[in-house]
Amino acid sequence: MRSAHVVLDAPDAVAFLDTRPLFKGHTLLVPRAHYETLVDLPSDLVGPFFGQAQRLAGAMESVLEAAGSFVAMNNRVSQSVPHLHVHVVPRNRKDGLRGFFWPRQKYESDAEAAGYAARLADAVREGP
Repeated sequence: MRSAHVVLDAPDAVAFLDTRPLFKGHTLLVPRAHYETLVDLPSDLVGPFFGQAQRLAGAMESVLEAAGSFVAMNNRVSQSVPHLHVHVVPRNRKDGLRGFFWPRQKYESDAEAAGYAARLADAVREGP
């Protein structure tokens, strides 16, 4: 079993690097409690959960020097894991991401992935 490169570790949610990122720094945010889809997430948790997504999106710009981010989730269709998860992906103009054809990348090493996770985790802890 592969260990995760944790970016955010909160009582209600955890975020970690995607092992097959669209771009380096691509992070998955998941609630700690099991909810299969966004529809299943209790309404009082939606705001706090997406507050974490907002923090991650800000970290993409501040520490990865991304021009912006792509924040998305699938509900059932194309959901490869039956647990609610949000993709937060750093974006730059002309980065090659078009439509819904998303070629995946690999980190050169576990150390490189750990470095991305540490930088993002520091920014998320520090806040905006």
